Amino acid sequence: DHPEIVAGRAVLDFAAGCGVAGICAASRGGKVIANDIDPFAIIAIDVNAKLNNVALSVSGTDFLTAPTAPVEIVLAGDVCYEQAMARAAEHWLRARAREGALVLLSDPGRAYRPRVGLEFRAEYEVPTLLELEDREMRGTTIWRVLP
Repeated sequence: DHPEIVAGRAVLDFAAGCGVAGICAASRGGKVIANDIDPFAIIAIDVNAKLNNVALSVSGTDFLTAPTAPVEIVLAGDVCYEQAMARAAEHWLRARAREGALVLLSDPGRAYRPRVGLEFRAEYEVPTLLELEDREMRGTTIWRVLP
């Protein structure tokens, strides 16, 4: 919705899954690294980027434990689904915010989302599959993670 946020900037799609956020950012002029530690996600990102005629870099590095190259924008979608992952991701995302990155967290209301240190940015209804969720549409909120 806001291509000016990513255009010409270094963007990291953290825990990218199938790469939708990174592909969208790359299609809007972002210089994107799509990252996930799941080997199937890496394949999905690569296939989806090619299907959408989008160029981006793909990384399987575990950025929670390895040094991270500086980026200007971090996109993190639905990373608060499990307590240990949510805590580790929150710590890591706040560190990126302290470094000066704009960190955007998309969360559909998971139990382990941080309750403080977030700034509301937007809210959307997104279609879901009944095989994965208990309804056909699910709300998700975009938060800016504060340092």
